[in-house]
Amino acid sequence: MIERTATIGSRVGLHARPAAIFAEAASEYDFEITIAREGEPADEAGDASSILTLMGLGAEHGEAVVLRSEDAGAAEALEALAAVLETDHDAS
Repeated sequence: MIERTATIGSRVGLHARPAAIFAEAASEYDFEITIAREGEPADEAGDASSILTLMGLGAEHGEAVVLRSEDAGAAEALEALAAVLETDHDAS
């Protein structure tokens, strides 16, 4: 399993707009990627391409989340997705 921890960069957390941006980016990959708050067990992680899963996390600005994939070639994808999460999509 490949894991990458990311810190939520959007000022008001992972709400509708940044969640939609991230879900769209995650859906571009042909393998499963999951997301969970840091410290939660891997079996409680949800589909990273689901906006409902993302908003259900309730992740606030500065909180850490963990992206995971079983695909051996997922490291680059997780890096790219972490960059999306760490960007402040609420900046004007």
